Amino acid sequence: MDTAAKLSKKLLQTAVNANASDIHFYPFSDQVTIYFRVFGKRIRHRTISANQYQLLLTYYKFTSGMDIGEVRKPQNGTTIHEQFDHHYALRLSTLPVAQTESLAIRILPQESNLTLDNLFLFPNQLNKLKKWITNKSGIILLTGPTGSGKTTTLYALLQKILTEKSYQTITLEDPIEKEINDILQVQVNEKAGMTYQTGLKAALRHDPDIIMIGEIRDRFTAQFAFDASLTGHLVLSTLHAKNAAGTVQRLIELGMKETDLKQSLIAVAALQLLPVQINQHVARRGAIMELLDGTLLEDTIINGGDMLSTDHFHTFDHLRKKAFAYGFIAEETFLATGE
Repeated sequence: MDTAAKLSKKLLQTAVNANASDIHFYPFSDQVTIYFRVFGKRIRHRTISANQYQLLLTYYKFTSGMDIGEVRKPQNGTTIHEQFDHHYALRLSTLPVAQTESLAIRILPQESNLTLDNLFLFPNQLNKLKKWITNKSGIILLTGPTGSGKTTTLYALLQKILTEKSYQTITLEDPIEKEINDILQVQVNEKAGMTYQTGLKAALRHDPDIIMIGEIRDRFTAQFAFDASLTGHLVLSTLHAKNAAGTVQRLIELGMKETDLKQSLIAVAALQLLPVQINQHVARRGAIMELLDGTLLEDTIINGGDMLSTDHFHTFDHLRKKAFAYGFIAEETFLATGE
């Protein structure tokens, strides 16, 4: 275990120094390839022996609270990595493959306080987001695929709100990705009976001004979130959807009525992360957003996404062209993400 701990420490230090957001282990019969995901791009790091990987896998399962003897079912766990007085939450996930298990690790920095100003490529989009969060009640949804920055943006929004006023703020998350002061963060735990539904009911009894729901996953959570907004709460949440118009369609598929959407849904921001270049080197990732609110949102609820005008609504395609024209992204990135 000592050898595994040293190997793990070295690997995690290298991943953190490379700004990796994820580590992927790909096991084969006699060796295992390790990949880092850096600014959205998957990069081959190195190869280790099957024996080394088995030691690492056992170590990670033990330290993250997984069942070491369970190899036939997927498992999830969490642990902490410390490096030069910085803390990183590690979210681990195993997946049974052939005669072994693969492992994925998500690295979540705990100290990096990304402000809203650092997250987005275009200031006018940020200004619109800031205007949305002045609402006293209703729902604001951030949507996009896994790893598109939805939760990071939600945290930054909450921190922005709390610097201006004191609000009773409660979050329901699975898992809690980052601990924030002055916020009541509830860890959803299905096995222990703390479901999103149970947590929402309990949260409403705590007289909240703002409720953040980590993810709207099903019809019941969606309905409860909308009901909470109708009783005078500002609700922030995320949803998996391809784009802004697709978010509205997804809500309808979850059984939300047109009248509920009109009354409660303040706005939708669909996010897409782009690697930002400075002096021909990728320095960070910045978000572009398809933004729906006001009349455009109401028209989308009634007519679907077909009526959206590019004069007033900027699609991801339009925003990528703009980012490329401004020199924010490389031509390779523009062509790779274009539709």
